[in-house]
Amino acid sequence: MRAKHRHALPGFGLTLGVCLAYLGLIVLLPLAALAWKSASLGAGEFWAIVTAPRALAAYRVTFGCAALAGLVNLVFGPLLAWVLVRYRFPGRTLVDALVDLPFALPTAVAGITLTALYASNGPLGRALEAHGWKIAYTPSGITVALVFVSLPFLVRSVQPVLEHLEPDVEEAAATLGAGRLTTLWRVVLPTLWPAILSGFALAFARALGEYGSVIFIAGNMPMVSEIAPLLITAKLDQYDYAGATAIALVLLAGSFATLLALNLLQLVTVRRRSAGSA
Repeated sequence: MRAKHRHALPGFGLTLGVCLAYLGLIVLLPLAALAWKSASLGAGEFWAIVTAPRALAAYRVTFGCAALAGLVNLVFGPLLAWVLVRYRFPGRTLVDALVDLPFALPTAVAGITLTALYASNGPLGRALEAHGWKIAYTPSGITVALVFVSLPFLVRSVQPVLEHLEPDVEEAAATLGAGRLTTLWRVVLPTLWPAILSGFALAFARALGEYGSVIFIAGNMPMVSEIAPLLITAKLDQYDYAGATAIALVLLAGSFATLLALNLLQLVTVRRRSAGSA
């Protein structure tokens, strides 16, 4: 008679129940409250709030800067992960630790620091404005702040995959006559692409809701450099809780739609790769 296998955790039913209860309390309940509060508005009033000119301008700034920051990190995040994994150089441990600095640093401190650097009287801002490029108090400053806070998501998503990708694979491609660009495009990127998509999705979602690091460098000018989270805060200051939740619901829907689309794209990529290898 075979001995019954013992699991470290309790049975499936109890474990699943605890997980669902925790998920419901931490995630689903606040989201349900958000939807319920927005539902207190009529359909016409809800539509008027979320399509107001000021709200539409805030969406453009928020989604546009978040997407641009994600695209910048889409290039430099995997590149930084590659350098950290494949090369050994003095100060590598320090650079690796600095990648996590946006996670540990309070976002308000990051915003103040970036503003001091890129303002008209700051060392970088003064030099850039001399060449006609103003950063602070513009959407460009928002993008810089979002690049700073979202970079670790790309690096830490790609780095573990690179660590398990043996250099022998690239060497084998080279012995078969593949150049560096061909090896990168046909061997390395197909393996990294799911991790890159995951990192981009996380970075984009984080950038949509970022507030502390953006509020100081944005300038907060309605119709120009006002982000949607600031508009939500402004409505809360006016005790317009229903209007604030309506704007927040739009951000939530946009973030969820983006994450869902990227996850589906990642799934398709993995399946195509599995079918090709079979």
